[in-house]
Amino acid sequence: MVKAKYQDVLDLGEKLNIQNGDVSEKEGVLQVKGTAATQYEKNLIWDKIKEVGGENPSDIMADIKVADESVYARHTVASGETLGKIAKQYYGEPGKYQQIFEANTAILKNPDVIHPGQELVIPNL
Repeated sequence: MVKAKYQDVLDLGEKLNIQNGDVSEKEGVLQVKGTAATQYEKNLIWDKIKEVGGENPSDIMADIKVADESVYARHTVASGETLGKIAKQYYGEPGKYQQIFEANTAILKNPDVIHPGQELVIPNL
């Protein structure tokens, strides 16, 4: 029953391709383990857990590790995006676009010019 409650969390884990995933239920508590690619993906899992179970859910124990702690996320630029929009997505503040630009000066020469398909590093702040 608790597994059904957290099905959206499990589906998100699958969508994010969480590695070494393991899900079991013990005494009414769902136990979830796995490795997210980046801290951002781990945060997405935790946000979904809190959305379903509340701020401090007692019916789920999650042990989510991060494979690459050197970056916050990796982002492939889509058509119509700007560094400001990307900064808002990851940091909640468009003004932090400068940190993304500085982390990607090897491929970006101007913060106002990005192209679809470019792979950007989203740095830890």
